[in-house]
Amino acid sequence: MPNHLHSHHLSTRFLALDQFLVEHQQLWKPRPFTTLQLGWEAAHPELAAHLRQCSLADAEADSTSGRMPAPFPQLAEQAQQLATLGSLPKAELPPAAHRLDVAVPGRKWQQIEAFASHLAFSAQPHRWLDWCAGKGHLGRRLLQPGQQLTCLEYDAELVAAGQALSTHHHLPAQHLHQDVMAPESARHLHSDTSVVALHACGDLHVRLLRLASEQGCRQLAVAPCCYNRIATPSYQTLSTAARASSLHLSLDDLGLPLSETVTAGARVRRQRDTSMARRLGFDLLQRQQRGADEYLPTPSLPVAWLSKPFEQYCRDLAALKHVPIHVEPNWVALEAAGWQRLAEVRNLERVRNLFRRPLELWLVLDRALYLAEQGYDVRVGLFCDHPLTPRNLLILAERGR
Repeated sequence: MPNHLHSHHLSTRFLALDQFLVEHQQLWKPRPFTTLQLGWEAAHPELAAHLRQCSLADAEADSTSGRMPAPFPQLAEQAQQLATLGSLPKAELPPAAHRLDVAVPGRKWQQIEAFASHLAFSAQPHRWLDWCAGKGHLGRRLLQPGQQLTCLEYDAELVAAGQALSTHHHLPAQHLHQDVMAPESARHLHSDTSVVALHACGDLHVRLLRLASEQGCRQLAVAPCCYNRIATPSYQTLSTAARASSLHLSLDDLGLPLSETVTAGARVRRQRDTSMARRLGFDLLQRQQRGADEYLPTPSLPVAWLSKPFEQYCRDLAALKHVPIHVEPNWVALEAAGWQRLAEVRNLERVRNLFRRPLELWLVLDRALYLAEQGYDVRVGLFCDHPLTPRNLLILAERGR
């Protein structure tokens, strides 16, 4: 198994990922869902033709990279090499206190156990801070005799529920109602604080990295999530290496690492497919009726809309988007075309998806390199297997070893 990344390896890997992503950006930036003909199809006609004749089931299976026309297999291999990462070393974690996992959904508890068991710091923490803590399940799991815990959370109901749980378990934990984006959140961070954040979104975890560095927190453990949940219209780089890159990332680009459908039941999948096929059918309709070959964004619709007949669905959505229907379409043919287009979109997306993990690692390494520049000893690796959560990358940073 390859190793996790440490200090100087961080920038070597980052530069290799950066070169790969910049060189092939015309393959992963355009979205098949919104673009009828992709720019790269002219450059790779054989691959495009192959993917356009694949079925929806082929896209779901997605295990045929060896039999795909070039450059797919070569890109798949390169992406895999660049994005492969080993696990961080396991740390000594005492077993959980009796009934501590009650009221925590099973998958969430497994993620907490995995995260907690990889916090191999050289010095024993004595003051934990759980950032965007929810009910503070992670902080309570980490808390050992002689240690203190503070949990910061924006949702007052979760703060109250968390405090009740900590009180019930007789733990020295303080649950505070705090918007972490507010200026005064800095006062909770000190040089003796060990901060943890499991799946804090975009701006929330970036704010933590900046504040913790400024306040000189001695230890950080962050598993980032939702890179696109930011207030700016495009990505703001953190490290010197990322600032030097020619890569500019839009919110759409930042959504790519999160576009993976985690295993869903057949009914949910069918619902998702029907919804997308209908949107794509409507997209063909609005292009015809408006005489404009461009995608028209539509709002997310209640599930109940899927039980309307297709024609009614389109008419109602057209009314919602002020698209007059001048020419009566062949509704049966249009619905079929939507499903056909869904199969094409899903298969063309297979090219884009090769860059999902390399882009995610690029984003995580930007954060890691930023912390290294602030004087931290930094390691990046996996804290659990992919099926437990696709957001399984962990940044560990420690000061003054």
